[in-house]
Amino acid sequence: MDDPLLVIVDAANVVGSVPDGWWRDRRGAAERLRDRLARDGVPGRDEPVELVMVVEGAARGVTPVPGVRVEAAPRSGDDRIVELVAEEAHDRPCLVVTADRELRRRVGELGAEVTGPRAVRGES
Repeated sequence: MDDPLLVIVDAANVVGSVPDGWWRDRRGAAERLRDRLARDGVPGRDEPVELVMVVEGAARGVTPVPGVRVEAAPRSGDDRIVELVAEEAHDRPCLVVTADRELRRRVGELGAEVTGPRAVRGES
């Protein structure tokens, strides 16, 4: 396999994992996460990764930046994440970043590895 690890970030779940006022500006919170991902990648992972951040609702207008592809879910962010894993997991390793138990179960059944929001939250 020559493709890098595909890291799919459940933006709403990661942003919502810390009560830092994100609810006052959901789009801004998602943009800060996107920028942190572009700057820091996935701490502790030395191998190359392709970062995809899935946004929904008020964060749908977040644009991609170099190093982070942004997928705006037309409906449920969880469903879009499952679709992405289903499209990719047979050809390459996938890591989904979420604490959502049901989503963890769904993507795990498709062969994805799962980790929690702390993997990408950083200290800022």
